[in-house]
Amino acid sequence: MALLSQIGAVTSMNIASLRQRVWPSLATVVAVALVTGVLLGFLSLANGFRATLDGTGSDDVAIVIRKGGGGELSSVLGREQQQLIAEGPGIAKGADGKPLVSGELYIVVNGVRRSNGIKANMPLRGVGPNAEAVRGAIKIVEGRMFTPGVAEIVVGKGVHEQFEGFDVGATVRLSGTDWKIVGMFDAGGSAFESELWADITLLQSVANRGSSVQTMRVKLTSPDQLMALQDYNDADPRLKLDVRSEKAFYASQARGISDIVLYLGWPLAIAMSFGALAGALNTMYASVDARMRETATLRAIGFGGLPAFVGTMAEALLLSAIGGIVGAVGVYFLFDGLSASTLGAGFAQVVFSLKMTPALVIQGVILALIIGFVGGFFPALRAARAPLLAAFKAT
Repeated sequence: MALLSQIGAVTSMNIASLRQRVWPSLATVVAVALVTGVLLGFLSLANGFRATLDGTGSDDVAIVIRKGGGGELSSVLGREQQQLIAEGPGIAKGADGKPLVSGELYIVVNGVRRSNGIKANMPLRGVGPNAEAVRGAIKIVEGRMFTPGVAEIVVGKGVHEQFEGFDVGATVRLSGTDWKIVGMFDAGGSAFESELWADITLLQSVANRGSSVQTMRVKLTSPDQLMALQDYNDADPRLKLDVRSEKAFYASQARGISDIVLYLGWPLAIAMSFGALAGALNTMYASVDARMRETATLRAIGFGGLPAFVGTMAEALLLSAIGGIVGAVGVYFLFDGLSASTLGAGFAQVVFSLKMTPALVIQGVILALIIGFVGGFFPALRAARAPLLAAFKAT
C-alpha cells in the first residue's frame, strides 16, 4: 500500500508539473499527433477502398471471365462460350423465362478530374437489358436509362462527383464517338458508381469487338448453386473459364490495392515516429533534469526508485496518448467520408470515400503509446537512479 501511495504521489506531481513545461510538452504532443495522423490517413484510405470493393457484388451473382485473365480488361469470351454459360445449372430466370445473364464489355476511356484538371482513366461498360436485374442495386436517380442502339450513356454518381463534364444532358466524346448523357445512377456506394454504362451492341461496334464480351454476370437461384456452375464449367472443354462469386471477385481486386497503400502507410509512419521519438526523449530528459532535486529529495525521505520510474513513464504515456487522440480526431474531421479515387485492378479510376473506424483509431493510439513508452523508458531509468546528493545541490 505504501508503494502504491508513493507511485500515486510521484505521478500526480509529475503530471501537475506539465504546466511548467508547456511548450516542450506541446511539441511532443504535436509530433506524435502528426505521426498518428499520417498513419491513420493511409489506413482510412485503404479501408475506404477495401470497403467500396468489398461492398460491390453479391454472393448469388457469378462473374465469368477468361481463366488466368486476372480481371475484366484482359478477358475475352466468344459467342459460343456465352451461350454455353447461359445454359448452365442453377441460373435464375427472368419474368420472360430466359436466363438472367448479362454479357458485358469493359473498356477504358479518359476523363478530366474536377480536383486538379488532370486526365484519368475510367471504365465505360457496355451492358444489355439484364444488367440491372442481375445486380439488383442499381437505381436511376436522375434522368433515365439509355435507349438500346442509341449513342447514350448513364453515369455513376462517383463519376459525376469526380470528373468534369458528366452532367445529365451533356454530350461527351469517348472512343471516337459522341455520347449523350441521359441519366445518373446510384449503386449503393459500390464500385459500379465509378463506371459509365452504354448499350453493349453499340459499344461492340464502336470498339470493333464483334460479338465478343469480356465478362458475363450470372444471377444464381442461390449462392449454393455457384459450385454446380463451376463444375459445369470445368467439365466442358469448350469453357474452362474462371467462375467466381461476384463478391469474391471484387474482394480479391481490393486486396492488392489496399495492401499497397498499407505497405506505404506503415513504413512512412514508422520513419516519422523516429522524429517524434527524438522529441519525446528530449522532452522527458528535460523534465527529469528539471525535477532532479525534487526526485532526489523524495528518495532521501524514503521514496523508492520505482515510483520515480512509474511517474516519469506515466507522464510520457499521457503526452503520447493525447497526441494519438489529437491525431485521430484530426483525421476523422478532415478526411472521414472524403471522396477520393485511385486506380483499380482494371487500370480505371475507382471512386470511394475515406473511412475511419474504431479499430483504426486503436491502431493509431497504440503506435502513439509505443512512441511514449520508448521515449519515456530511458528518462524514467534516469529518474529512478537520481543521486541523493542532488537533493542538496543548489538549483
